Amino acid sequence: MVPDRSGVRHRLASAELQGSELQGRVLDSRGRSPPYQLDSRGRLVLTEAQVGDEQNYVCVVRAGAAGTAEATTRLQMFAKPEATEVSPNRGILSVVDDSAQEIATCNSRNGNPAPQITWYRNGQPLEVPLEVNTEGYMTIRTVREASGLQSLTSTLYLRLHKADRDASFHCSVRYHLPTGQHGRLDSPAFHLTLHYPTERVQFWVGSPSTTEGWVREGDSVQLFCRGDGSPSPEYTFFRLQDKQEDVLKTNLEGNLTLEGVQRGQSGTYGCRVEDYDAADDAELSKTLELRVAYLDPLELSTGEELSLHLGNSTAVNCSVQGLPTPALRWTKDSVPLGTGPTLSLSSITFDAAGTYICEASMPTVPLLSRTQSFRLLVQGPPQLRAEETQPKTEGSWMEGEEVRLVCSARGYPEPKLSWSQLGGSPAEPALQGQGWVSSSLTLKVTSALSRDGVSCEASNPHGKKQHVFHFGSVTPQTAQAGVAVMAVAVSVGLLLLVVAAFYCMRRKGRPGCCRRGEKGTPPAGEPELSHSGSERPEQTGLLMGGASGGARHGSGGFGDEC
Repeated sequence: MVPDRSGVRHRLASAELQGSELQGRVLDSRGRSPPYQLDSRGRLVLTEAQVGDEQNYVCVVRAGAAGTAEATTRLQMFAKPEATEVSPNRGILSVVDDSAQEIATCNSRNGNPAPQITWYRNGQPLEVPLEVNTEGYMTIRTVREASGLQSLTSTLYLRLHKADRDASFHCSVRYHLPTGQHGRLDSPAFHLTLHYPTERVQFWVGSPSTTEGWVREGDSVQLFCRGDGSPSPEYTFFRLQDKQEDVLKTNLEGNLTLEGVQRGQSGTYGCRVEDYDAADDAELSKTLELRVAYLDPLELSTGEELSLHLGNSTAVNCSVQGLPTPALRWTKDSVPLGTGPTLSLSSITFDAAGTYICEASMPTVPLLSRTQSFRLLVQGPPQLRAEETQPKTEGSWMEGEEVRLVCSARGYPEPKLSWSQLGGSPAEPALQGQGWVSSSLTLKVTSALSRDGVSCEASNPHGKKQHVFHFGSVTPQTAQAGVAVMAVAVSVGLLLLVVAAFYCMRRKGRPGCCRRGEKGTPPAGEPELSHSGSERPEQTGLLMGGASGGARHGSGGFGDEC
């Protein structure tokens, strides 16, 4: 049985014991679908449990003469609600209002039992009452859906402050579980758009300013103005001229660009925030000093070239106009010479010739610098430098040996180099630099050169300079030739003696061989020498390589010939 709201009980089912079996039947399902059921043990079965099943159930037992007994049980249904939804106020909320404003609405749908809603700000729960007040409160509304589940709606109201501009809000739903524990469903976090008046203003020079606030002439400079009010207020940029405001621009971005600033634009600039909700004591205007750095071209007291005579002295001035005051320094070939506007040159030498640079720079304004240069020409008679021949001992030069002579000179105008002998190369810049030019001459050493020497001369309109190369004693080439001829003759004579001795040794073993070589009648069968002293045929064959004698006597080479 189930009791209704008036207390009337309605029988749902009954069961009786018939013999050894329990016979049960459902009397009234009260519109439940699917209907109630009884199992074999007489228990009431509710398939597909529903929220509507949540009520008191009464069981009555009748035992005849023993009497009647009953018991009541409560069936409770649990349903996890759907995901928590939050609808924040998307409008602009003012912190100026002195009453609580609607912040957001939190919804939890289709849960059972009815859940609880808690509001959070920056992760901390908000302790707000249900009663309406100026600082903050919330409202709660519970709706039972057609399904029997419950939906809960809570709306949060707060009085806002400027600190809430970055605050994170969300709501959380706490629902019941059958085990006696609780679950939690958090909504997405959200932020509010607040309107709050300006309290402070910042005004500064953007890139490309330097650490000391200077900007370079010709650069495009940006001025930035920012107020801490919301929404962004209107900004007015101005320049103070004789204590009067000259308005330059008004916008909502808070930016002012000065294209290609000039030195005349140095001065006091200001920014003002137009916020009519600001407090009376709020400082809504700021000013700053814009300083434009400039550097004019340098001027030298000389022209592009300065010509001085050797040994003279002079001073060169470098003048410059700039702000802040530029620093000056002098260099030559990247070597520092000094600082300041004046360069002093005293007792100049040819080494002083070259290009001098005056550089102006500003340590407080990087990349702002200029240079100016002049070329110093040192006029004077030539200086001469010779590369001597390799030193040789007395008489060690041989006639006909080749030697290379080198002469170098410098001066201004550039000197001309000439040799006392033909064949000198044209003058070219020398490897040692510093205005030197050099010429070389390659020739063969002779006795005449040893006696007279070879001279090199450098000359220009201011004078001449000469150097003479000497060679000392030179051994004649003819004496050496005679010695060589004598050595060859001795060698040939020795070779002939060796050949004659070898020939005689081969002939000693034949009878009459040596006699045939004596005066008298030759042996029979051998021809005589002609009156002209010609050799015998055998001897001719020997001189021709021994071909005829070898064929006749059956032996080669010298055979039986004398």
